[in-house]
Amino acid sequence: MDPAHLDELIELEDTYWWHVSKRRLVIGLLARDFPAPCRLVEGGVGSARDLLEFQRAGYTVSGYDAMPESVANARERGLDVLRHDLERTWPDGEGSLDVAVLLDVLEHIADPVSVLANVRRALRPGAGAVITVPAYPFLHGDWDRALGHQRRYTVRMLRGQAMEAGLDVARITHWNAFSLPAALAVRGLQRLFPRDAPPAEFPRVPSVLNRMLIACANVERAWLRVLPLPVGLSLFAVLRRPG
Repeated sequence: MDPAHLDELIELEDTYWWHVSKRRLVIGLLARDFPAPCRLVEGGVGSARDLLEFQRAGYTVSGYDAMPESVANARERGLDVLRHDLERTWPDGEGSLDVAVLLDVLEHIADPVSVLANVRRALRPGAGAVITVPAYPFLHGDWDRALGHQRRYTVRMLRGQAMEAGLDVARITHWNAFSLPAALAVRGLQRLFPRDAPPAEFPRVPSVLNRMLIACANVERAWLRVLPLPVGLSLFAVLRRPG
């Protein structure tokens, strides 16, 4: 991650609709499938805002990140975060974790199966992980490249990587359907009228629109408690170590 993007995350993650909506989605998944108190590790902590929220929800938290600026920021917030390459064996002992969280991380990794295998090794039998990734390879464009995304995902691709790593797929579905039309329009215009690649910045929106998008995400989460979504700009998965 570019340090400038980390600064942007720190600035936006408390209020920006995308970050707020994803955090609420993941907190709900954790509460349902891996309720606190238990031991949680986040791989790729970014700004550490989500890890703080997991701690406030009652989890015993720690994390890893390869970026020294992310590690330093997390430690300044009082969090136990180590600098570590997620593709290397995690320092946690085998079968020592109750839940692992990787939020928009796997798309940055050259060998995501190795990361998921490390997750499986660190989880105790029956424990699991919550994963989010961007969806639709055909949408991969300048914004993804600026962020260092090596891929976008299909359901089949994410399921296949999880199974290859030895993890069972408890649940996998799209989410963030309400922003998909806008993303399709933007990507289409970028291909029709190519220009210099824009910086990797989240588009600023007026506060009223920001609140409306958060409200849309609230409705979507209520739907997802009952039924999966067939489309959406992102995917989430709940995985478990067999046994």
